[in-house]
Amino acid sequence: MVTIEKLLKDGIKVIEQREFNNPFLDVQLILSFLLKKDKIYLHLHRNEDVDEITAKAFYEMAEKRNEGYPLQYMTHSQEFMGLDIYVQEGVLVPRPDTETLVEKIINIVNKSELKNNTIKILDIGTGSGAIAVSLGYYLKNSIVTAMDISDIAIETANINITKHNLHNVKTLKGDIFDYDFIDEKFDIVISNPPYIEKKIISLLPVEVSVFEPKLALDGGEDGLDYYRHIVHVFNKIHTDEAILSVEIGYDQKEKVTEIFNNAIIFNNIEYDKDLGGNDRVITGFL
Repeated sequence: MVTIEKLLKDGIKVIEQREFNNPFLDVQLILSFLLKKDKIYLHLHRNEDVDEITAKAFYEMAEKRNEGYPLQYMTHSQEFMGLDIYVQEGVLVPRPDTETLVEKIINIVNKSELKNNTIKILDIGTGSGAIAVSLGYYLKNSIVTAMDISDIAIETANINITKHNLHNVKTLKGDIFDYDFIDEKFDIVISNPPYIEKKIISLLPVEVSVFEPKLALDGGEDGLDYYRHIVHVFNKIHTDEAILSVEIGYDQKEKVTEIFNNAIIFNNIEYDKDLGGNDRVITGFL
């Protein structure tokens, strides 16, 4: 038998072999997951013995984490917008930066006449469903369609819809590059599309470049393929006073703005920065 304290110390030694922001947090999250206890419990019960099966699982997960395997895929959990989002291999792990996109839409709705109407929202490339689920959860007057081409993304999004008991969110499997199957008009279209330049992906941290799905990362040679097409599709499926809001890479503001302007449909374009001060969201208003 080993104690909680020994496991935490051993785990840190394993994970410190790689450059991680916070190996101490990683080992706490792994052990909390295995013991089904919170981090405070670990601190208050450092001398408590842990059974051999749990200890073995802990060491295996620590080694896996040391190889760069995302912790969220092991625990099937990522906090997003105050919600516990189920994640699994095959979908992008939701990032805090993407909360800027969700908050933008929530603020727009709550400060306008939209809050008094039923609003139809399309989330393009939903992945885990984090965006769609958050909007459905916080905007009770919304009907959200979570669209993705990936079977595993649709499966994961459905798990999250059920997990949060949302009856105003549905999934739609389809390819945004072949959008004729979309037979509705939407008041809000939102997307965190793939926007990494193809040649850059292999240079990203191993957690992303090796273990996260390329489909959710690869934005083409210049990283802008999806923006061009999303704006084109938006022009076909929007209602009269619709909104298009997208997440962008930190250095893509000017190029995505040009794509929006070239569409000649937006009367106003707004920009929002993430908590790190980087340009993160572009929103176009008809």
